[in-house]
Amino acid sequence: MPAVLIVLGSKSDVEVGRKALEVLRGFDVEAKMVVASAHRTPERVRGLVKSSGAQVFIAVAGLAAALPGMVAALTPRPVIGVPVSGKLGLDAILSMVQMPPGVPVACVGLDRGDNAALLAVSILSLTDEGLARKLDSYRHEMVEKVERDSQEVEG
Repeated sequence: MPAVLIVLGSKSDVEVGRKALEVLRGFDVEAKMVVASAHRTPERVRGLVKSSGAQVFIAVAGLAAALPGMVAALTPRPVIGVPVSGKLGLDAILSMVQMPPGVPVACVGLDRGDNAALLAVSILSLTDEGLARKLDSYRHEMVEKVERDSQEVEG
């Protein structure tokens, strides 16, 4: 059973989903990626959410981006929405951040599957000390990279 279920609204969202999958695999977090549309296959979405056993869901969608809200309506577990950029971009973001009271969805930036995965890791690390240590190490590596970059720029 995956700790994180990544649900793509369509196959065209696969590159954004892969970003999340790569980060999760880098932290040795078991994850699975599937395609299910809130509008075209609502029963598939319902079945996946109800049967998955995932601790965290990442829902990737563009346009009307109803998928994260639908997933959140079906589970009390954390749902992270990833809006996919398109011709407008703003439509997907607004759909995710303007959820009604009682059905929260965390929302990361456009196409930021990587940040969605890091947020999922952060949530999972609350009850997994080993994962918390890996996340601390990851953040320390980011600090070191910025310091190296600064030294390089400074000459």
